Amino acid sequence: MARHLRGFTQKKSADRLGIAQAVYSRMENDLVEIDDKTLKRISTVFGLPVEFFDQHAPIYGPPVSVHTMLRGPAQISARDVDMITAELNLRVMHLRRFLENVEFTPSLHMPQFDIEAFDSPGLIADMVRRHWKMPAGPVKNLTRLLERAGVIVSFSDFYGAGADKSKRQGSGVSGVTFSAPGQPPLILLNPNHPADRVRFTLAHELGHLIMHRFPTPAMEKEANEFASAFLLPPDELRGACRGRKVDLALLGNLKLEWKMSMQGILYAIQREGIITKNQASYLWKQISAKGWRTREPASLDFEHDMPRVMPTIVKSHLDDLGFDKEELASLARVYEHELDGLYPYGNGGTEDRTRPTLRIVN
Repeated sequence: MARHLRGFTQKKSADRLGIAQAVYSRMENDLVEIDDKTLKRISTVFGLPVEFFDQHAPIYGPPVSVHTMLRGPAQISARDVDMITAELNLRVMHLRRFLENVEFTPSLHMPQFDIEAFDSPGLIADMVRRHWKMPAGPVKNLTRLLERAGVIVSFSDFYGAGADKSKRQGSGVSGVTFSAPGQPPLILLNPNHPADRVRFTLAHELGHLIMHRFPTPAMEKEANEFASAFLLPPDELRGACRGRKVDLALLGNLKLEWKMSMQGILYAIQREGIITKNQASYLWKQISAKGWRTREPASLDFEHDMPRVMPTIVKSHLDDLGFDKEELASLARVYEHELDGLYPYGNGGTEDRTRPTLRIVN
């Protein structure tokens, strides 16, 4: 896990430790006893405290879905997936420890629908909106809505915690979902992507949580259809277009209102048959000619919806439960600079005092 976290190969790790790769491989597979001196070298090479390696938490495999940025190149290598999976495992370990001191109580129930039992993901999206008694119109803050339903939302650059960010590993990833047994679902989002992309990714990941207990060949397409209908219900889309010319200006206005990309809105308009195939083709050509396939106009950008639950959990340890930064880093089995990178929520901290258990009612 430490090797993947840093994006190292076995050969690079072995070279830095000054041992043969075959020996290193046996060490990873627990076939060689590791003495204290070697463990200290391992700690130095991977930039992790010795205590990191004395953990007995389960290590989970890759997430079912790694959602890439659809506009532009999005090649995700096996190494990228390894780094992302290691970071997810690290955050899951932290969350488990943090929730021993802080009780997180969702206010909304996360429904489960079997996609095989319904006509379309769009129908499920409508049922979820009804289940949560959501008003008509745009979802004002999707991050907050998912947090109320018990999802932990955080941001990640997807470079691998502590990896060389100049290499921009994983930068094509918009988001991933990770569900560990007995813990709230964790969704990581890339803050370097435009807010419309991230918002759609969040709705896409919600679709996975609601519809997909097991991976299927159609799951990505189904999650995209769910996200589109959840963010902009077909009936409201038709109402927004009724009596209006569907052109780039309208797509821009709808983007600002519904917080979806112009391309996402055009896709939905085309899917619902609101315009002809030729009209849609003309608009797609215009979008391509203006270079908006990879970057829509900056004048239409809007701010990211910021997570609140995870920052509250971390700040509560520092401000309410008596932890200082060094103690919190020790609890997380990482150094302070890495803790700050994973959870950049300020440098609180309090004097030593009795530590209660804090309850967060979301």
